[in-house]
Amino acid sequence: LQEEMDVKYPYSITRVINVLCISYHRFSLRVQNEENGLFSIDETTGDLFVHRRVDRENKSSYHVTDNTKIDKELSLVVEIKDINDNAPKFINLVNKANYLPISMEIKDEDQEDTINSTVEVKVAKQTPAEPKIGIKNVNGKTYQLTLEGCFDYDKAKQYSVVILASDKGKPALSSSATITLNVIDTNSHQPKFKKTQYQAEAMEMTLLEEILRIAVDDMDTPGTPGWKADYYFISGNEDGMYNITTDPITNEGIIGITKNFDRTSLVKLQIGVKNPETMSFCKDGKLITDSSQLPPPDSVNITVRMNDTNDPPEFKKYTDEVHHKEESEPGKSLYTPKVHDVDSSNIRFELIEDPADWVTVDKKTGQITTIKKMDRESPFVDEKNIYRIVVVAIDDGTPPATSTFTLKVHIMDKNDNTPMLVNKKVLLCRNLGDKVTVPVKDADADPYSGPFFFSLANDETKWDHWELESEQVILVIREKIPYGNYSVPLEIQDKQNHAAKETLGVEVCDCDESGVCSENEPPFIVLDGTTIGPIIAGLLAFLLLLAIFVCNRGREFTYVDMDEGHQTLVKYNEEGGGSDCKVRCEMTILTAETGFIVFQEDGLLKFR
Repeated sequence: LQEEMDVKYPYSITRVINVLCISYHRFSLRVQNEENGLFSIDETTGDLFVHRRVDRENKSSYHVTDNTKIDKELSLVVEIKDINDNAPKFINLVNKANYLPISMEIKDEDQEDTINSTVEVKVAKQTPAEPKIGIKNVNGKTYQLTLEGCFDYDKAKQYSVVILASDKGKPALSSSATITLNVIDTNSHQPKFKKTQYQAEAMEMTLLEEILRIAVDDMDTPGTPGWKADYYFISGNEDGMYNITTDPITNEGIIGITKNFDRTSLVKLQIGVKNPETMSFCKDGKLITDSSQLPPPDSVNITVRMNDTNDPPEFKKYTDEVHHKEESEPGKSLYTPKVHDVDSSNIRFELIEDPADWVTVDKKTGQITTIKKMDRESPFVDEKNIYRIVVVAIDDGTPPATSTFTLKVHIMDKNDNTPMLVNKKVLLCRNLGDKVTVPVKDADADPYSGPFFFSLANDETKWDHWELESEQVILVIREKIPYGNYSVPLEIQDKQNHAAKETLGVEVCDCDESGVCSENEPPFIVLDGTTIGPIIAGLLAFLLLLAIFVCNRGREFTYVDMDEGHQTLVKYNEEGGGSDCKVRCEMTILTAETGFIVFQEDGLLKFR
């Protein structure tokens, strides 16, 4: 049965004959895996019919069996006869970027090993025509494109190739495929400098990323490895003073200075250029890759003039230290720096840092001299007793160059401060105790500070059994002293007997839980030397008048000694955490019945 017959259906393809010549019989058939209603048989004549076209490529044969019961079953094999109804097809044709050789598979669905499935493949058309592109069979149905020669990107950047596949059936059927080849540019051109020589200038002792740009021409595609320029030094940079990099956008070479170059001279550099990709090119249909046949790399000569710069003055020492005793008389020379300048001998000096305005600097010699007394306790002196002075040296270059020098002045202490009370007034709460702590301070350092010696100002009485406690004295009162405010004159001496007179105000009262007096503050009673004197003088004047009055009356006058004393206080103190000082000092203290009497015994002040 021939496939795809153009006849009227149903169409008789054969007849089954029963040779037994039985007067009555009936034919029937059974088809394996029959497509619905494809075959039928005439019950009387045994004619076998096919009802529609068949396609051999779907099924090449059918097995038919008649169901005659009075005779043996007859099996028929209906083979479908092939016709050339399928053209060759391109299978798995490359449709994305790839490189030669490009592989493709061509298949014909007609019956194998017949002329209908025998395929012939060729390049039907090529644009442009050179270099020659062909095709070959690799294995059965697999074919590959071939190239005879080499591509030249400058001549053609794209090729169109039409592949024709034809069978040998009658009539012959064919199909075609168009393959587009995009030529990728490679390094086929050597970069060339746009100029044969360059000049540049730079200042000595100056680091610059760019002093000169050099440009090249490259006919290869921009941005590709065959276009990018790699610059390198051939000669003139043996000391590594220069470097060269490539601008990725412009492909220019950027020359810079990487080391200080302290010399005025001309520097001659020779620079070469190449591409990172190996060079090759197509010549007369042949690809040239042998380095001996390639052109040499291009080079260029560059002259760099190194110009002199105004070097700054150089101090022999950029920082130094001196010692100076505070409160010394002005006019003392502290320091004279040593300076050298290779470009100039005319250097002037200026003072740029002197926060306390204590010194002056000689503009020609740089000598630093005091103009005021220096005070170690000044806020401009740091915690290490150092005062900083900064001087600048300026030459006469264009523009002027400068350098700075720092002098650290260690200020040595002097006993120029007297001890003083931390608080001028204290509160003594009688209901909480009979003593109060009185702290003392001295701005000087050891040995010009504590431990301190305390006594009542202008009091010649002797004291006994006292002992100092660090930086403070404890004041103790008699129980009979009335509540009120008292002024206690004190004389405080440091370790070097540098004394100061202080008046301590003492308020005596009962205090509440918060440590505040619970009663109104009474009037303040001043009992220092300036007030006690007038009181005694007034009292003596009153007694004198009374004596005169008695004498005038002719009566005998008897003078009664008045035991009038001073409300007094002796304070002992110690600064600097030294060892306890034990001194015996006998004093006779004149005191009123309600006055103070103070000494320190076993670390505390008590009264006798």
